[in-house]
Amino acid sequence: MKSIYRNGLIIILLICNAPAMAQLYNPCDKQATHETRQLYYSMQRLVSAGTIFGHHDDTAYGIGWCYEEGRSDVKSVTGSYPALYGWDLAKIEHDSTRDINGMLFKQQKKLVREAYSRGGINTFCWHMDNPTNGKTAWDTTNRTIKDILPGGAYHDTYVKWLEKGANHLADLRGENGEPIPILFRPFHELTGNWFWWCANTSTPAEFIELWRFTINYLRDTKKLHNLLIVYSAADFNSEADFMLRYPGNDYTDFIGFDNYCYQDVEDYRQKLDMRLGIVDAVAAKTHKLACLPETGYEQIPQADWWTKVLLPTLAGHKASYVMAWRNGRPDHYYVPYPGQISEQDFKKFFADGRVIFEDRLARLGVYGRYISAP
Repeated sequence: MKSIYRNGLIIILLICNAPAMAQLYNPCDKQATHETRQLYYSMQRLVSAGTIFGHHDDTAYGIGWCYEEGRSDVKSVTGSYPALYGWDLAKIEHDSTRDINGMLFKQQKKLVREAYSRGGINTFCWHMDNPTNGKTAWDTTNRTIKDILPGGAYHDTYVKWLEKGANHLADLRGENGEPIPILFRPFHELTGNWFWWCANTSTPAEFIELWRFTINYLRDTKKLHNLLIVYSAADFNSEADFMLRYPGNDYTDFIGFDNYCYQDVEDYRQKLDMRLGIVDAVAAKTHKLACLPETGYEQIPQADWWTKVLLPTLAGHKASYVMAWRNGRPDHYYVPYPGQISEQDFKKFFADGRVIFEDRLARLGVYGRYISAP
């Protein structure tokens, strides 16, 4: 238990039953900002308190609404915002005013700042278009990674696009001018075969080189020291599969995978349980935080899915956070809205002490506002 005096208040914080002298590990960026370090320390402590719950584009739009101040489908059902918010940099590489889902980047910045001011956590992925031909992230016709590495024919294009994303992230600042900590998740679902950066379009060595170049560029050239780096796989069935393209401990802070539920719910549960077990073991060896960066069951047709499938599976492991995908359309949503079949079960999920939403997270002061460094 530690205390710190801030803004005329003495705040004493004891996070559940977390061991007072437990070893805490630093971010992979040795120059990480104060707030970024404190977020990482706090999320390590919180593993024993529960899994942080997030939702992609949560405050931007939902089922039947768009860009309404203070609105959120999660909040409409539970009374609280999610603790973690997912966003996308896609289309920033083209100087677009809107992201891949049509959200104004100006609006996105506002929502990121509001989430941070409430004590929430922000995470970004990037469905970057293919730098070799300008087609979408789902274009796998070229060996793109080889061509955008240093010396490659499209390396300069990649660097220009990367700079645009870096400039956007650099503009995300709190009310005192401090850089807002971001969980940055590049090249997500890297073990799949559907993005230009996936396993079918490059060798492990090429992928690792690209990852390291990207992170070095962001933190050394662009001086972004507010990034916590998330290594996010897709399908894998062994530790060897998961680690084949791992870029190294100096280039990651979180390790996890995306795993969606389809019609065979038991198959989802079994694979999720197996993969979380693998990631638990790797996290213990590498001193990183385990996570489930994307999951969900589209339209949530099972009324008790949250408490009978997702929650008990998570509870058997040590995922620091879980994020449900976006509520984009009436046929494409991953958290309930008022009147949806799983609404009541989601309320039970929210009330369970093993899950952390923003109402609980804000009381814990995860950015060092109320917690001192270890």
